Amino acid sequence: MVRAGSDAVPPSARRFMRRARQRRLRAAAPWAVGGAVVLLGLLAAWLVWGTALFGLRELRVTGTDLVSPADVREAAAVADGTPLARVDLDAVRGRVAELAPVAEVSVSRRWPDTLVIEVVERSPVAVVPQGRRYAVVDGAGVVFRTLAERPADLPVAVVAEPGPDDAATRAALAVLAALTPRLRDELVEVTVAGPAEIRLKLRGDRVVIWGDASRSETKAQVATGLLRQRGDTIDVSAPDVVTIR
Repeated sequence: MVRAGSDAVPPSARRFMRRARQRRLRAAAPWAVGGAVVLLGLLAAWLVWGTALFGLRELRVTGTDLVSPADVREAAAVADGTPLARVDLDAVRGRVAELAPVAEVSVSRRWPDTLVIEVVERSPVAVVPQGRRYAVVDGAGVVFRTLAERPADLPVAVVAEPGPDDAATRAALAVLAALTPRLRDELVEVTVAGPAEIRLKLRGDRVVIWGDASRSETKAQVATGLLRQRGDTIDVSAPDVVTIR
């Protein structure tokens, strides 16, 4: 038998076969491209999630004063080299938020190798005497620090058990927030002995009987106006009918 040469194939048949090959190549091209994209995606995912190529190299802490960056890093508990993509941001945020002086915290990634922890610390509002020390509370009544000496710039609140769930603490803070600048300057301490037993001790051994924490802004204005009057005790527990003696 003699194999027919290419010249033996009619031109029309050759054109048909060439078009058929081109159609097969065009049909296969998307699959080839798709497969390559998938492989590249898997490779990238492995590099990001499974290797230390994008691992943690720096843990940056901002906004700290009462706590140290070292304390925040310890609380965050993220080991060097941990793939950045695998760091649980919510878990880190929760651990750092457990530090008493921390009011708010945000955690974010900075590619390729940095974790940023931004801290907002609590602001002191008052101190509560506890034995020979002073518990510092914020506006929500959270105790976040203890000092050996009373800070000169913070008012004193005398309550039995300071804390955000303590009614006496909340009442003291409500009264302190309502004080006028004049009353705050004169204030020595605010004492909450019961729901309707709030008293202000002022300089010069003067006392303001406050009653409960209701209408505190009105009581503050009335008490301030009566500071010019003689008398050691100012009773604004019923601010519409006040007494001074």
